[in-house]
Amino acid sequence: MSTLVTCKELTKAYGKMTALNRVSLEIESGHIIGLLGPNGSGKTTFIKLLNGLLTPTSGELYIKKLPVGIESKKIISYLPDQTYLNMNNTVKEVMDYFGAFYADFEPERAYKMLESLQIDPKARLKTMSKGTKEKVQLILVMSRRAELYVLDEPIAGVDPATRDYILHTILTNYEPDASVLISTHLISDIENILDQVIFLKEGQVCLQASVDDIRMQHQKSIDALFREVFKC
Repeated sequence: MSTLVTCKELTKAYGKMTALNRVSLEIESGHIIGLLGPNGSGKTTFIKLLNGLLTPTSGELYIKKLPVGIESKKIISYLPDQTYLNMNNTVKEVMDYFGAFYADFEPERAYKMLESLQIDPKARLKTMSKGTKEKVQLILVMSRRAELYVLDEPIAGVDPATRDYILHTILTNYEPDASVLISTHLISDIENILDQVIFLKEGQVCLQASVDDIRMQHQKSIDALFREVFKC
């Protein structure tokens, strides 16, 4: 295993409000990690910093010892919590865009997943249900041979069957030596696929541990521990 992400005293402030406060952590390859915390805990800020969409106020952030920038973006495949795709485009047009933009995008892999779901590549995104759009976006992200997959709320607002498909797609399509960082509020739905968790509370890491260690030490599920820590 190798270190994919290194944070040292990472801080992000918006005026007088501090979203992340001196966060120090490491994320290694080969794991599925839950990034968990209530609204306002700093999860999305952390994800946007990883993807170079925000600039730190202070501290250090490295992706495989690279500063966040053009080179680091080549190894991260990012699914934001809101779509950035043009709804007037067809699935094929979006796939062509990904293929032109990302050297590690594998269209054969994407077409295979589309076929298994009976999604027509010629269909326009605006004609699809929310669940189908979510599946298409995830297929695009998981069809890259990335080293770090960052998924922000990938199962929010979709039906249970779609959630199951999304989780199955994550498990069967990420690279064995890559890591997947998943931010979600639906902890009970994903905890069975997690290897590790990071709890963020008021912009700080209050827990980073393996799921097995948590279950052995606390004798409870991740969801139950989350509710205890955050008094849900």
